[in-house]
Amino acid sequence: MLHLAIAAGLVLGLSVGLGAAATGNDWLLALAKGSAPFGVIFMNAIRMLVIPLIMAVIFTSIARLGDLRRLGRIGGLALAWYWLTLLPAIAIGMATMQVSLQFAGATRMPQTTAIEVPQMPGIVDFIVSLVPANPFAAASSGAILPLIVFTALVAAATGTLPSANRERLINLADDVSKALIKLVWWILYTAPLGVFGLTAPVTAELGWSLVQSLAVFITCVLVGLLIFMAVVTLPFMYFVGGIGPLRYLRGTFGGVSIAASTTSTAAAIPVTLEETTRNLGVSAKVADLLIPLGASLHRPGSALFQGAAVVFLAHLYDVPLPMAMLGAAFLATLLVSLTVAPVPSSGVVTMAPALDAIGVPLAGLALVLGIDRIPDMLRSAVNLLGQVAAAVMVDRWTGPRKD
Repeated sequence: MLHLAIAAGLVLGLSVGLGAAATGNDWLLALAKGSAPFGVIFMNAIRMLVIPLIMAVIFTSIARLGDLRRLGRIGGLALAWYWLTLLPAIAIGMATMQVSLQFAGATRMPQTTAIEVPQMPGIVDFIVSLVPANPFAAASSGAILPLIVFTALVAAATGTLPSANRERLINLADDVSKALIKLVWWILYTAPLGVFGLTAPVTAELGWSLVQSLAVFITCVLVGLLIFMAVVTLPFMYFVGGIGPLRYLRGTFGGVSIAASTTSTAAAIPVTLEETTRNLGVSAKVADLLIPLGASLHRPGSALFQGAAVVFLAHLYDVPLPMAMLGAAFLATLLVSLTVAPVPSSGVVTMAPALDAIGVPLAGLALVLGIDRIPDMLRSAVNLLGQVAAAVMVDRWTGPRKD
């Protein structure tokens, strides 16, 4: 029932926002704008729990594995799937947008202030940054990847301790994770109000005009995501995971609805864990490790969106993309897609280095950010489906089937 309530909050928020934009009614405008603090509070509460929840669950699952060889096999297979699927995702996003550009009309770009471009790290710098000099500083800055490395190393070391010491630490982390999951459920009970507060103000400000002018971009992202699901995720789930499309989509409906409504797969971790083990037969040990890990690292939908957005913005600003430049854009998008945080619209903000690398003005980020709510919902759903698919396939590869 919770996902239905969240969907109702989303529909109501869109209705109030569009009604306010279309009619200019003072009461509707006040209601839409006045609901914004509820959305801010809801997302702040989700962000508050993302880092401690991911660290606690990953620590518990890795420490319980005990056998470092099995941990290495599970982690290696998962990371291989995470990174390899980014390649077709970006390629599909770029190709779909390139084909769709013939239907895109002229769009007047908004004037924006200058945006500071974060320096895009090289591969060596990226690898070095994975080992945090100060884990507490990494936590305060929201750097997820270094924290995962730190947590995994501590958990692996814990798995080698004598039984009494190991169990004491695991039980503590397990209790902490259970308390945090309970808190997430409490927050999710407020999701209908929070989602209303997220959608109504944005839709009231956006209106139909900008949505219509950028309908080609939104439609292209949707088509690209559907193509990715049809040619990558669903076939692998069927032929490798042994799960048909209907069972797969039906078995993950609750997690997908929460991820899409909140535009955060991290917010859906508790529901996804339950559905992955109960509906899809994944072992608890694999699910407890790969679901939170996937929420932090695996976002193929975001990579596809970024590839499409780079081509779209290059078209709007008349920046040519010959084959060599397209290759540079592909590589830049691949690198920045690894740094996307599991929070709303972070996929837009992290595009700045990729745009700067190919000479696209950064003012276009404001345009994409303005209509990002709809694509963010779509790619969040695909991100979660990809994370679940990874858990299913790694479970099939590393152990007996648990149906």
